[in-house]
Amino acid sequence: MKLKSIFALAFAALTLGTAPLAHADGAKGGVLTIATIGEPPTLDQMQTPTDIVIMITQHIFETLYTFDAHWEPKPLLAADMPKISEDGLTYTIPLRKGVKFQDGSDMTPADVVASLDRFMKINSKGKQVAEVVDSIKADGDNAVVVTLKSRYAPFIAVISQAAVIMPKADATDTLTKFIGTGPYMLKDHKPDQYIQLVRYDGYTSPEGETSMYAGKREALADELRFVPVPDANTRVEGLLAGQYDFADSLPVSAYDRLASSDKAEPVILKNSGWMCFFMNMKEGIMANKDLRNAVQAALNPSDMMAAAFGDEKFYSVDGAFYPEGSVWHTEDGVARYGEGDPETAADLMKKAGYDGKPIRLMVSRQYEFHYKAAEVAKAYLEAAGFKVDMQVVDWATLTTRRADPTSWDIFFTHANFPGDPTMLNPVNDNYPGWYTSDEKKKTIDAYLAAVGQDEKVAAWAKMQAAFYDDAPLFKVGNFNALTGVSKAVKGYNPYYWPSFWNVEAKK
Repeated sequence: MKLKSIFALAFAALTLGTAPLAHADGAKGGVLTIATIGEPPTLDQMQTPTDIVIMITQHIFETLYTFDAHWEPKPLLAADMPKISEDGLTYTIPLRKGVKFQDGSDMTPADVVASLDRFMKINSKGKQVAEVVDSIKADGDNAVVVTLKSRYAPFIAVISQAAVIMPKADATDTLTKFIGTGPYMLKDHKPDQYIQLVRYDGYTSPEGETSMYAGKREALADELRFVPVPDANTRVEGLLAGQYDFADSLPVSAYDRLASSDKAEPVILKNSGWMCFFMNMKEGIMANKDLRNAVQAALNPSDMMAAAFGDEKFYSVDGAFYPEGSVWHTEDGVARYGEGDPETAADLMKKAGYDGKPIRLMVSRQYEFHYKAAEVAKAYLEAAGFKVDMQVVDWATLTTRRADPTSWDIFFTHANFPGDPTMLNPVNDNYPGWYTSDEKKKTIDAYLAAVGQDEKVAAWAKMQAAFYDDAPLFKVGNFNALTGVSKAVKGYNPYYWPSFWNVEAKK
């Protein structure tokens, strides 16, 4: 059963107070200058599949499958959906013919096998896949065969995000070349200045009508120039001045100025994602479940979201892991422990034997809404009796430091709503926070073995309930993302990871 059409509507992009964005007419030329939230920590999407990395590298690298507007996997480098054996253990994936890497070499099954092997070795979600994969082998000149040890319903969805395909010779632990099959290729990277991508003239596009990341892709702009601009207000001013053609992750306070501008317009992506923070279950004070529950009890998500986004048209307070309208939406297990209850929090702290050790709360100002929510969280935690050491770092530092369990207790982040629940970060045992439990494993195993959509939906409800009971994270709420685009740009359509193929640059 396919995801309900309303699911697509829940993720549809809306432009408020502006005319619908125009579609590209196919005219080539020009440069698109894109202001991002900062310097990416890497261009290796397998190594660190954070939003800023995917936003840039999806133009260079491609996967076997990608997501359409329903967040369902569709062929990209694959020629068709896989043929799956009756027992659900063998996937035969046909490959598109005539695809060339940006070094001019042909994409072969050997390249795909090497890339998938690398994905399973170094990517956090890939390591989960590796546990169920028995073998990956070439099948003739235009197919690969994946054999699983046990049923793994989300296999295609998982490899659709970060399992990018590269030449076999490049698929080493540390990338030294960034060569993919995408419509743009890397020309120059000056850290903290810009990343320059140029059109790859040898690109071969998949067929079909464009639907989010699926379907036809055409490199219309000669060049994409990604410029790190850590200060959100600087991104706004640069867009309004015509310095940038697109500006990512803008403060909601900029909406009115963008709406009244003659050079740029605001773009709102409804239910773009959800803000949360993860607690370190591996080491430190948050390894104590009673203290995690105390943190939850102390907080007021309504005040946190209001501080982060201001106007309610930009957010909703919702504890479910998927928004209303999604086939995965369920209230099972959802618990808030109150709307800022210092007495309950104090009782839990006493039960846990809290000794006054500061909570190391790590946050970045490059996502201003993270920082504003963290300030409110700090105030509520201190009101309940916690000591808080709020550590403000740049996003690249945060994504590096969170890998070290000795360095933090809580970190703020956000995520999208993926097409399959097993792609949510708390499902991954290796995601920073290192959430594991017997109940989690039990509910995930039931999901992986589920047959049919109804069984999967029921199994997911039990997974969500386990997440709330174990308390590895605190979901603050859902948000609608604000970005901005030049009125001279044609064809831009907002998706969770902004993409710039099929987009015409200003002349």
